[in-house]
Amino acid sequence: MNLNRFRKDKARSEKRALGDSNAAKFGRTKSERTRDEMEQSAAERHLDGHRRDADPEDPKGDPA
Repeated sequence: MNLNRFRKDKARSEKRALGDSNAAKFGRTKSERTRDEMEQSAAERHLDGHRRDADPEDPKGDPA
């Protein structure tokens, strides 16, 4: 067997193993990402719904 090919195959398998371990640690499915995005947008809408409007008589425009 060609030694260069053996070395490349070994490096390729090591990279693959590292990638698989990273995917297990950090990877999320598309449905998980979508769920988290929807939860985040719902939380933002909830907070925006409770936001107090600025007092029109206040010159700084700070909420009352």
